[in-house]
Amino acid sequence: MDDQTRIELEAAAFRRLKQHLMEDRTDVQNIDMMNLTGFCRNCLSRWYQEAANERGIEMSKDEGREAFYGMTMAEWKANYQTEANADKQAAFEVAFKENVTDKEG
Repeated sequence: MDDQTRIELEAAAFRRLKQHLMEDRTDVQNIDMMNLTGFCRNCLSRWYQEAANERGIEMSKDEGREAFYGMTMAEWKANYQTEANADKQAAFEVAFKENVTDKEG
């Protein structure tokens, strides 16, 4: 497989993942994803932003989120986010430290 085809297939897989998370499974909460997998929609939007920045494209955290979510974070939260109980919040603190904070180092 040539590099261009590989890149196109990877991009197609990313677009399908984005569709799955943003359209098919809006019921799945970011906190649950982070607690189970170590990443969530916010991580994907941050990776998108970081890739843009690495290529000299200025993009803020909020701009990256809006590009990924297709709406502002406030709109996403109002439409889809539910309250997390104390157990989920405690697990999130651990997952965030292990998967995000330590990686930013």
